[in-house]
Amino acid sequence: MALGFGLSVRFVGAIACVLFSSSFVADARAEVTRIEIDRVESPTFEGVEFGAVGAYEKLVGRVIGEVGPEHRLNRGIVDIGNTPTNARDKVEYATDILILRPVDASRGNGRIFYELTNRGTILSLAVINQAPIRNDPTLAEDAGIGFLMREGYTLVFSGWDVTAPPGGGRFQTTVPIASREDGSPITGPALEEFVIDNATTISTRLTYPAASLNSEDATLTMRRRRADLPIEVPATEFAFADEQTLVLVPTTPGLPPAAGLPPEPSLPTEETPFEQGMLYELRYTARDPLIAGLGFAAVRDLGAFLKRGSPEVDDDPSALARSGDQLYGFGVSQPARFLRDFVALGFNEAEDGKPVFDGILNYIAGPSGGFFNFRFAQPARTHRQRIGRNYPEREFPFAYRPTFDDATRSFDGRNLACRLADTCPKIMDVNSSNEYWVKGGSLLHTDTRGRDLPDPRDVRHYLFSSFPHQSGDGNGICQQPRNDLSPGPGLRALLVALDEWVAEGVRPPTSRIPRRGDRTLVPSLPQRVAGFPRIPGVVYTGLKTTGDILIFGRRTRQGILDVLPPLRLDDIYSVRVPRTDRDGNEIPGIRFPDVEVPLATYTGWALRAPEFGGNDLCDQFGQRIPFAATLEERQLSGDPRLSIEERYPSNRVYVRRVQRAAERLERQRLLLDEDVQRFIDSARDSGVGGQPSSE
Repeated sequence: MALGFGLSVRFVGAIACVLFSSSFVADARAEVTRIEIDRVESPTFEGVEFGAVGAYEKLVGRVIGEVGPEHRLNRGIVDIGNTPTNARDKVEYATDILILRPVDASRGNGRIFYELTNRGTILSLAVINQAPIRNDPTLAEDAGIGFLMREGYTLVFSGWDVTAPPGGGRFQTTVPIASREDGSPITGPALEEFVIDNATTISTRLTYPAASLNSEDATLTMRRRRADLPIEVPATEFAFADEQTLVLVPTTPGLPPAAGLPPEPSLPTEETPFEQGMLYELRYTARDPLIAGLGFAAVRDLGAFLKRGSPEVDDDPSALARSGDQLYGFGVSQPARFLRDFVALGFNEAEDGKPVFDGILNYIAGPSGGFFNFRFAQPARTHRQRIGRNYPEREFPFAYRPTFDDATRSFDGRNLACRLADTCPKIMDVNSSNEYWVKGGSLLHTDTRGRDLPDPRDVRHYLFSSFPHQSGDGNGICQQPRNDLSPGPGLRALLVALDEWVAEGVRPPTSRIPRRGDRTLVPSLPQRVAGFPRIPGVVYTGLKTTGDILIFGRRTRQGILDVLPPLRLDDIYSVRVPRTDRDGNEIPGIRFPDVEVPLATYTGWALRAPEFGGNDLCDQFGQRIPFAATLEERQLSGDPRLSIEERYPSNRVYVRRVQRAAERLERQRLLLDEDVQRFIDSARDSGVGGQPSSE
């Protein structure tokens, strides 16, 4: 059906033939007050036609909205009452928006695919369409394989992260600064972590301005590994170059200060790099917190507006977009965690009481939320075994199904709020192996005692077996070559299944995750229990993140953190990992052909190289450890894994095994026909087992 936006449209003036600055004024009751379109490109992607859907066009602009601080749906936004309001007693926000839609609306599929950008960057076109990462997709190559366009989606991208760095075309979001009733600035404790993985960093940027530029009023510590005790850096060896920039001060031999007098504050006279491989933490008093939780309201109100618009001008040909039958939310990593909090905090209920998102496809969120709705929030922070461990990200509840937590004496679940309001979307939570090792992924589908939980009615969980959080080539900062597996084929199939689930009521594929009940969710140690083979030259420590409780002070529930770094109760929750086969590839989950018919061991975890922090986990990366080519090579190295020669005596054998694995997944609706053929073609062209077969 035709997509339509109900709103009044006023063209302010033409910039060029296809460049317009337009102002769209919404119904007075709506929270989105206007959308300004600065640029229209029709067609975009250099006029490429995407099958029966045809060409696409692009609209670039900004959304302006406002929320009432006293509205029941907004009261949970931290500091929403601590800022001046406009003439309508509302708090305003603005965020960037980009829309890609079929030029001929009647040829679209009637669905809106709404990606929440990652730190201001578009990722869906890269992970689903296999396109380059660009924030202003324009060229034919920016559409990649064109999957989302061939399916006929209207694509919407917006900001929400109030701390997304400027530049690079990243999507910016503007919200007010919280202040006291008399207008004076709010101050409070803040914690910054700096992960130094190079030898050239000479300054680091603070998220919030320092209330004092005296280094004596702050504490800087450093450590090489997470388990090390932090070493305090003397106040004379670091300085605030300005209220949001920290630098190191070179130590200069000389006379000490006069007795009883403090050292003179100084700024470096030469560039002094931070030490590579170190973790630095700065505790300081910050001022001027942003009302970061308005990002939730911005997504909620824009989503409702995209979906329903206003009925008055549905037939207006210049309308911004055209409301669809279904609205699907999508996020990769950080925004996927944001969407988990979005549902948990009740933001999927719009002002009219109806659901915002009909379906959500979350990729690599783990069981976490984020540092999103707090005073002095830092949305960019991410919790892993090595980094981000002192921020409020992974806190009960973890699972969607409501459970009781003995440790906090709480009963809660990620979808409890939407169940009570009858606004729950259908959710697919998709994770890589990395989330189990570095983000406690097992907590997503076990209770806090580690017992398996059944899926809620409207939630499915999928593990992409042996996948990393982020693909990579070469070793980078890790000890071994990084895992290069791509999630595109799996995400394409699951998006089709989500659409069929929401729009047609077709039951989705059953969850594919490790379970304690079938002994595929196991401790990481001892190694024989985890199943990982002893591979020559590969270190296995079993190191993983732990299920800790962090105590930030009595005002945590109000979104105010008084104790930084927090007090820690270590390893309270049981965190387990997927068991592997004799090759080191994971047994449970969705085993794509690269894992089912392997040429290497793929892991979701990796260890850092000595110069980058030693045997701490290598953050978001995994490993690709190739098999020996021949039996002789394997025996010489002592590798217990069969060689490629032993596995695949001919290319025909290899291709047939790949084909069987791919077609099996297609029957299970976990792979699309076009991707089945891609796997087969890749196997045939690989040269594995000899020359490509002629079949």
